[in-house]
Amino acid sequence: MIIATPVLILSDNYVWVLSGIDSGNVVVVDPGDAGPVLAFLESSGLECEGVLLTHHHTDHSGGAAEIGGKWKCPIYGPTNEAIPSVTHPVDENDTVTAAGLTFDVLSVPGHTRGHVAYVGHGHVFCGDTLFAGGCGRMFEGTPAQMFESLRRLAALDPETRICCAHEYTVANLEFALQVEPGNTQLVARLTAARSTRASGRPTLPSILEEELATNPFLRSHQPEIVNAASLHAGRRLEPGVEVFAEVRRWKDL
Repeated sequence: MIIATPVLILSDNYVWVLSGIDSGNVVVVDPGDAGPVLAFLESSGLECEGVLLTHHHTDHSGGAAEIGGKWKCPIYGPTNEAIPSVTHPVDENDTVTAAGLTFDVLSVPGHTRGHVAYVGHGHVFCGDTLFAGGCGRMFEGTPAQMFESLRRLAALDPETRICCAHEYTVANLEFALQVEPGNTQLVARLTAARSTRASGRPTLPSILEEELATNPFLRSHQPEIVNAASLHAGRRLEPGVEVFAEVRRWKDL
């Protein structure tokens, strides 16, 4: 079992600080800004034993060198991306162990070409690939790549906790309701997410089972979503990649 604590940085990024029960050593995931993370660790009496990076974007990697330098710890990141601070490149089928915690590396390109996720202890740290109620933009990859990456994440245990890197949940669910207005579970989830944010609490992590029931980017075979995407496109779309790509274009507008 692990404790996964989100530390807010920038405007809406979460850095995940991971520890085992009764452990004073931690792993830090996607530190785009070192300052708030260092303050949290120092105030909590914690020491960092490893940094995990999912992709090269600065809001995920910008503070890694400072944190790694302070504790002289390894910095893991995708082999296929140029991140100067990375000391231990990783790719599909690799495993990472730090602070007594072990994670499997999963290749999930689409948002960026070399994006990876880290899976272990009932959690997945998926950066900007899968969001609560949504998915990342395709800055470097193709719809087919992103669709496949999301399919791989969707195949994890339904109880897996989804630890993504941005507080986008309410906006994502508001869009999802445009795509699938008849989904009563989605309506209830949006109401709960709005209440959570109104109280100043994070909506993350989410649970994969809930994503499978309410996230339109994981539901591109569902008839209501196929019909909505086809109507938006002005032509009949095939369930799967075609529908996913149209829903992503719709969200980008």
